[in-house]
Amino acid sequence: MWSVVSANELPVGERFDWFSDTLSREVVPTALSTDRPADFQAEAAVLDLGELRMAMLGFSPLDSRRTPALIRRGDPGQYQLGLMRGGRARLAQQRNECEVGAGDILLWDTSRPSDVRTGSEDGLVRLAMLQLPRELLPLPHDRLTRLLARRIPGNDGVAAVLTSFVNALENHGGQCSPEQLRHLGTTALDLVAASLAQHLDAEDHLPAEVRSRALIQRIHAFIDHNLADPELTPSVIAARHHMSVRALHQLFRQQGEGESVQGRIRRRRLERCRADLARPALCAHPVQVIAARWGFSGPSVFSRTFRRMYGVSPREYRELSVKGAWA
Repeated sequence: MWSVVSANELPVGERFDWFSDTLSREVVPTALSTDRPADFQAEAAVLDLGELRMAMLGFSPLDSRRTPALIRRGDPGQYQLGLMRGGRARLAQQRNECEVGAGDILLWDTSRPSDVRTGSEDGLVRLAMLQLPRELLPLPHDRLTRLLARRIPGNDGVAAVLTSFVNALENHGGQCSPEQLRHLGTTALDLVAASLAQHLDAEDHLPAEVRSRALIQRIHAFIDHNLADPELTPSVIAARHHMSVRALHQLFRQQGEGESVQGRIRRRRLERCRADLARPALCAHPVQVIAARWGFSGPSVFSRTFRRMYGVSPREYRELSVKGAWA
């Protein structure tokens, strides 16, 4: 589950020092400075993903410097990947420099000096950060150096899948068991590696199993994005990912945890319908409209499929949800 701490519980005058100490202790020794320490706010939440950790940070604008002396004081030997959720940042490392905003991704190395300046017109800078032990990334380190302090758009290619995955972890990771979180950590690592490899044009350097696991995550994201299309079929999915239908089915047999392509589409459509049926704001929408919205071909097919999955009809489920009787 998420481990959450907030500076709001401290006197105003102690908040900046608390955040500086916490960051140096829990992440890496870093020299922080801010123009307005008396107004400083910060919050942090950490999720353990086995060999990886994910941190959700929110803080008032500040500057951060990691010097050779601080590296000698403490270095976890990590690549750290940040997804900007709000605000902006300018990062300089290894003779590279970039400026990023909300939705962008950036990579830095804890073993190299760095300078960061952050800002926000809306209050807090918000950052999702993955702490990645250097030896876990299956890419040549001399190639990875090229991406340090380089802006990576988070809405394109595998990076977009990684962004969606991080969003899902933020919303649902706290409900997972330690074993599930370790599995999600492996998926996060695969997506990071695949995203960085794509930007380096180095996919061939990835182990075959990493490419396969990253590919199925891309396919899962494609399915979720296109559930409303009644023409979503294995043929369409295979063509979009430049593979044969046979190869797609084989990938699902190897990586799909016992779920077929059609089974995945059906389950995700049912989950979206179920969520809509439980929303009071959609009570006036007929069941068949909700079913059609998520790609079901007709009300009778939807009703049978829904009852088979959940044991009640869609209308019965809606009534139970409105009454608060469905657990």
